[in-house]
Amino acid sequence: MSNRIRVRPNGPLKCLGDIRVEDNNGQVLAEGNDVALCRCGESLNKPFCDGAHNACGFQDAAQFSDERQEPLAAEGPLVIACRPNAMLLASGPMEILDADESVATTRNKAAFCRCGASHNKPFCDGSHKACDFISD
Repeated sequence: MSNRIRVRPNGPLKCLGDIRVEDNNGQVLAEGNDVALCRCGESLNKPFCDGAHNACGFQDAAQFSDERQEPLAAEGPLVIACRPNAMLLASGPMEILDADESVATTRNKAAFCRCGASHNKPFCDGSHKACDFISD
């Protein structure tokens, strides 16, 4: 199974495939083939989605383009590292799907927004610094 990240409209990043989520120290927080990661910044269970996007009114149509599209490396796991008070860094072959679940881009590395404030969603643009995003 290839690694896919479905960017859900007004919701989480739905990660499918061979997925490993790590904290900043490399400790494994989750491993599996189906992981939902918060992108509104309001989850009480960061980096995982707890449905807070519904209550906080998070809005993002999940339609985007990507100038950095690249050929995928060989099959392998997708490792997602949580940076303190910052983005999610994904490493490994991945297809990133938009709202209509078509492949919007392919990447081997990507920085995803998890504060909810990026003007380049689903990708990080550094807005976590200006909005004082705090994560555990």
